[in-house]
Parts: sequence; C-alpha cells; structure tokens
Amino acid sequence: MSPKILLSTKKIEVILNRLACQLIEKHRDLSNVVLVGLQPRGIFLLDRLVSLLETDYGIEKIVFGKLDITFFRDDFRRFDKTLAASSSEMDVTIEDKSVVIIDDVLFTGRSIRAALTALDTYGRPCDIQLLVLIDRRFSRDLPIQPDYIGVQVDALQGDRVKVEWKAENQEDVVYIEKK
Repeated sequence: MSPKILLSTKKIEVILNRLACQLIEKHRDLSNVVLVGLQPRGIFLLDRLVSLLETDYGIEKIVFGKLDITFFRDDFRRFDKTLAASSSEMDVTIEDKSVVIIDDVLFTGRSIRAALTALDTYGRPCDIQLLVLIDRRFSRDLPIQPDYIGVQVDALQGDRVKVEWKAENQEDVVYIEKK
C-alpha cells in the first residue's frame, strides 16, 4: 500500500511556529534552557526550531546540543546487524538548566528513556521536558508523555510514521505507511 501524507510542508511550518511559541511562552528568552536533539532524526527538528527561534522570534544565544543514544538503548544488543552510532555534539552543561529533549516521533518511549540515561553524563538539570513533532499516543511501552506536541497520530501497530525534512529531501512531509 502506498504511503499517505499526514502533514504537508505548510502544516509542518504552522506546527513548528506553534511549538516555537510554546517554548517562548514557557521559557521566555530561553536563557536557562538547553535544547537537546536526539540523533539521528531529532536533530532535523532541533535545527529547524533553533533557526525559527533565532530568525523569526529574535531569541539570541540559544544553547543546544545533539545527543546520540545508541549505546544507552535497552535493545542495542538485540539486533543482528551492528548499529552505527552518530556523534554527540554536547558541548554544553545541563547542570541546573531546563532541558528540552527534541525528537521527531514518540512511539514506544524507549528512545526517550535512553536519552534520560545518556543525559546523566552532562549534569543534573532542574527539569526535563519533551518536545515531539509526532506523538503516536497509543503505542507506549513506558510511561513517557510529551510536554510539547506537534500532532497526535493514531496509527495501528505495524504502521510506520515517517518524517522527511527539507535538509535531506526536497520538502518537509510526514507520511504513514500502512502495514
């Protein structure tokens, strides 16, 4: 079955602006916030939000990092093939900061659990929040819920939600592939 478009470029643009405004409403100038994009897919959302916050909303000196969670995953030894890790770009401390973990799709919650463990290496934040573009809300294995949600998607087990970004393809678009 061919993929169905869930979000067009225009809808994604509106959602990104809404998420940026929610971050500003909660944290004002983001001076005590560290935005952390999860490798490999969450960094595209992070990059877009940072660009939007700086250019359209005039927020200066946004502190952010890119976190690889490969070796913190609970399933990392269960794959037949060797996993390829991405590089972490976390040249920041999160000590006493508000941390916003950013990922494209929240599915089972296991990646976020791994991110929480990986963040221990960088200090003790005052709080941690979660921002996702897509929340597959009925697929959770762990009690993890996002604080900032682009859109909630009700997909059947086995369906695949795929986010494509302009940085790696021609346009921003979200598809669902039915099983």
